[in-house]
Amino acid sequence: MQEIVKGANVSLTALSEDAGSVVVSLGWTSATGAGDADVSVLLVDENGKVRSENDFYFYNNPAAADGSVQLLGKTPTENGDEDRIGVDLTAVPQDVARIVVAASQYGGASFGDLDDLRMTVADRSGEPLVGFSIEDAGAETAFIFGELYRRGEEWKFRAVGQGYETGLAGLATDFGITVLEEAEEPGALAETDEPGAVAEAGKAEEATEPAGAAEAVAPEAPPAAASGADAPAEPPATSTPPAAVPAQSRGRAPRTTKKKITLPKVAKKSLAENDSWRTARLFPVPTLKSDREREVRATSVLLSVMAQVPEFGRRLTAAFGAPAGRMQTFTEVSLPHGDTPKRPDGVIRLERAGKLWTALVETKTNGNPLKAEQVQAYMDIAARRGYEAVITLSNDVALEGTAMVDIKIDGRRKHKVGLWHLSWAEVAHQAQMLIRHEGVGNAAHAWLLQELLEYLQHENSGCHGFQNMGPAWVPVRNGIEDETLGLGDARAVEVVESWERLVRQVCLRLGGELGQKALPVQRARRGSDPQARRTAAADQLCADGRLSAELRIEGTSSVIAVTADLRTGKVRTSVDVPAPEGSYPLVIVKRLLRLLAEAPADLHVQSLVAEGNGPRGTLERLRPEPGDLLPKDGAGLTGFRLTLIKGMGASRGNTESGFIRSVDDAVDRFYQGVVARLGSGEARPGRRG
Repeated sequence: MQEIVKGANVSLTALSEDAGSVVVSLGWTSATGAGDADVSVLLVDENGKVRSENDFYFYNNPAAADGSVQLLGKTPTENGDEDRIGVDLTAVPQDVARIVVAASQYGGASFGDLDDLRMTVADRSGEPLVGFSIEDAGAETAFIFGELYRRGEEWKFRAVGQGYETGLAGLATDFGITVLEEAEEPGALAETDEPGAVAEAGKAEEATEPAGAAEAVAPEAPPAAASGADAPAEPPATSTPPAAVPAQSRGRAPRTTKKKITLPKVAKKSLAENDSWRTARLFPVPTLKSDREREVRATSVLLSVMAQVPEFGRRLTAAFGAPAGRMQTFTEVSLPHGDTPKRPDGVIRLERAGKLWTALVETKTNGNPLKAEQVQAYMDIAARRGYEAVITLSNDVALEGTAMVDIKIDGRRKHKVGLWHLSWAEVAHQAQMLIRHEGVGNAAHAWLLQELLEYLQHENSGCHGFQNMGPAWVPVRNGIEDETLGLGDARAVEVVESWERLVRQVCLRLGGELGQKALPVQRARRGSDPQARRTAAADQLCADGRLSAELRIEGTSSVIAVTADLRTGKVRTSVDVPAPEGSYPLVIVKRLLRLLAEAPADLHVQSLVAEGNGPRGTLERLRPEPGDLLPKDGAGLTGFRLTLIKGMGASRGNTESGFIRSVDDAVDRFYQGVVARLGSGEARPGRRG
């Protein structure tokens, strides 16, 4: 990858023969784990102005109808967050001269609060081409990271690094977007000189019917007709950001956003005579007995729903650099390979503007590992046939810096094939986000996704996500208990890797329940070696017998600390809550206890002081005597640490008594019983001792 400095430019076609479609990534880290920003993309003409409101892409207008721009969303990295944007340069209209990539802060935060600001551009296969780091960020609340621009028939990248202390409004004004200053709050109509000019506002959830609202239209049985596999995805409804509209669009009638369908949270009352009656399912599972049957059924079920529900299919394939377009999926396809043809579990094919994008799919269920020789064969076939990707799908969770399978890439081949991995937990997460929180185009699609989710969650499907801590778990646990595990033991590194996979899966499940992204927090700086970090964590495990992680719920500043103590057999979940300034300590304590009125009685509450820790006790003991939590000797109260302690499962699997289930249950109980009761904005990050 070529590194360039601010103001420099480079030709993308000179760096790669496969730069017709690129993935742009914006990344940053935060010392507290709470820093964040919203990305935006502007298409501008030769005059440096947007042509219309549809040239501004952000959280509520994430994709272009022609597939040229697609905001792929945030993904957690080893050291922070990364926002990715798919850009199909071959689909960009000819009158667009530049594609400006920017990000903005909110809530009074500035980019100086973030570390390791960076932009990278990768080609269709995921190969990084060029990178640019911003090192002079300060009080700016919006930043242009870089831009893609035309020079004749080629596309080039320029590192811009221009900041705005006036935020998104100042940046938007420079590109022909008129900001309506009279709007007092997001979503309010703004009074303007010209009739019909309104401030269209609100995030994506405002375009989604609230849970329960779709009850009248969500079917109990499949509708008589659903859209076919060949039906193209409807272009997404667009909207401008809060209190801003392009100058060209003023005077138009207000646009309306098409409502989306979600399923009710509470199921309708069953008409069955008794509990022995089972609802008929579109995708039956109980007859599955062998691993081969599970793989064939799971692949066919998933690929068929991807083709029928455009929002779902696009969400799973966009992250792999696939274009937006008409999707068809296939199973049991025979492809020539030496003396014996190969049969990938599935094939995904997308068509846009007469061009095809093809991915081969290799599926594993029931915890079975991927086989390197199978994946290698599909990579070779894809390279020879000009296919774009191979997608592996299993219960395992991918980790940065750790390959799912070891394969060899023939560097002599000009055509590059991307190798991507999906966990079944990620598939279930995306389905749940759509049908429970974000909504889909019609009731039939919502029903299909619900049936898919029922299938994935059935005990016989084999699609349960990460469910085994691996063969190193028991000897490491025993070595910690009898104090025979020494530093440098390779088995400890295996356990740390399994722990990271478990934490990522816990985040997926929790995020799906809440409708918000839950991300693991990494305190290490960007660029640090993942394997070196895991080795350090393994040495720490050998020394103190603990596995630790932190989770952050997007949209809040809550950081949940999770610690599994293998010596005591306990799982500890905690969060720090700051004490508000200007109130008497006893008043602060009583207010906290009122907020926790319905929290578990065994919740431990500890007062925090400027230096050290203050008194602590359980809610059961503190409720009648809140004064027992006040610091002694008049020490200043800075906050509280709330902790739940739960017994840890011993076995390596996902059974009721297993370690994986105990950690998942501990996080769920702590969030639902404690963090959610504090209310939005109550829990704040803090250092943990």
